[in-house]
Amino acid sequence: MASYTPRFWLIVVGLGVATGVAGSLLMEILKLVEHASWDYHAGSFLSGVRGTSAWRHVAILAGAAVVVGAGVLVLRRLPSSGGGEISESLWLHEGRMSLVPSLARGVLSIVTVGMGVSLGREAAPQLAGAATASRFADWTALPLWQRRLLVASGAGAGMAAVYNVPLGGALFALEVLLGTLALPLVLPALLTSLIATAVAWITLGTNPTYAVPTYGVHASQIVWAFLMGPVLGIAAVIWVRTIARANALRPRRWGRFVAPLVIFCALGGLAIPYPQLLGNGLDIVQLASVGGISLGLLAILLALKPLATAACLGSGSPGGLFTPTLTVGILLSSIAGTAWSHLWPGAHEGSYALIGGGAFLAAAMQGPLSGVVLVLELTRHTDALMVPTLLGVAEATIIARRLGAPSIYSARLGAGSGGPPARHISLDAIEDLDARAAGAPADPSGNGDRSAEAGARSVPAEQAWAAATRGEVAILDLRTEFERRRYGWPPGSPRVSLLRHMLWPRDSRTIYLCQHANRSRLTRWRGAAEIAGGWPAWVTAELPVKRHD
Repeated sequence: MASYTPRFWLIVVGLGVATGVAGSLLMEILKLVEHASWDYHAGSFLSGVRGTSAWRHVAILAGAAVVVGAGVLVLRRLPSSGGGEISESLWLHEGRMSLVPSLARGVLSIVTVGMGVSLGREAAPQLAGAATASRFADWTALPLWQRRLLVASGAGAGMAAVYNVPLGGALFALEVLLGTLALPLVLPALLTSLIATAVAWITLGTNPTYAVPTYGVHASQIVWAFLMGPVLGIAAVIWVRTIARANALRPRRWGRFVAPLVIFCALGGLAIPYPQLLGNGLDIVQLASVGGISLGLLAILLALKPLATAACLGSGSPGGLFTPTLTVGILLSSIAGTAWSHLWPGAHEGSYALIGGGAFLAAAMQGPLSGVVLVLELTRHTDALMVPTLLGVAEATIIARRLGAPSIYSARLGAGSGGPPARHISLDAIEDLDARAAGAPADPSGNGDRSAEAGARSVPAEQAWAAATRGEVAILDLRTEFERRRYGWPPGSPRVSLLRHMLWPRDSRTIYLCQHANRSRLTRWRGAAEIAGGWPAWVTAELPVKRHD
């Protein structure tokens, strides 16, 4: 591995160990909070909630609102730089995160989830891993592309540690967070995740997250997956847009204290007849995947659980979306699978939940490979269902992409963002890796050779748009058609292919737009003007974004 120094590999090993330890500690905090809040000592979270009195549901959730309010006050007083969320850090802040605020936000998240807030527990270990990676990168002055790779790997390792999904965590880091599966980036992400998982085994054990039987494949499952794939894709788009809307409605000022109290108390009231609404949804997935929930309750939970999660996110409470997203997909697929099994018997109802849940998760994350592998590792007994699962995943993801839905994680960047760049590391970073492997000197800054920029111009996005609206310049979009459909494009900016880019007149009336934040090597070589910061800068400036022809 000529692309990486021994020091880098030592950082990867240290990050894996640190993330595994952090994940273990956070899960111990979660268990402690759950047992203390709901007064149980053994069994599942759902059984503990069911065993408490009705008034306690509202009281505990009201207490969670107080915790969120106190956390807001504490976080506002902590010095912070970079991004607060992992996706924000990677896509808009060059992979920079403050360690102490991120750890505090993670602890706040894990405490409130333990008290019953309807968000995911994975946000806390992901924040711990990503923030630790950012701190390591600061200490060792890593190049920008290695910083981003390390931060994404730390986040993936956090997920891997608490869910026991080493391969899924690595794929999540690459495919979902970085938007690339380039071979030179795979080994660091994989090594970080497997080390974190092995360290977490010491306290969390090696059992899979969900205990499900081995389901055999049946023709009815394949036909069902073929028919349900597009439906799940459309449902995933609706879910992602719901999350984006909820995130955009997060309260400000005094609303940060009032909204959690109102929403959490309402959730506590609904949890009296439907305790399954509390927490991240792990018990729902467990029961539905073995056919342990009635059709009527499935329908009620499908109506209420997405609303509960979106409302909790919209209240300003920190938390993850991985298990809540899987839960929504499982609920929808269980209902459709139960109905289908009456029309075509032969396959267990729980198998449809896993097939459809994986397809929904993959479409919502915009990660087909990571979605499949995560479901496989979470259950350890779904390899026989790979054909219908892959069929459903392919259809659902294609539909979601055709409809222009971003990832569930990029949807949290804010309203009007147009989605973040998915390949901000793959172009310049891989060229730099190739140069290193070939023995050529690489730029220690991580941003590539800048010698050709003498005749190039970087134009701020606002100035480029103002000039374009006056008809003074033309903005030409160098991004792929897939990136344009996924994230949108500046109105009136035609996409140009590589050939057209080579032949287009080099005059002062042309400004190019790239997907990644680093300057395009081809644009620098041509000495052409380019929007400074690429698509992330356009998003940050909240300039107009067109999504449909």
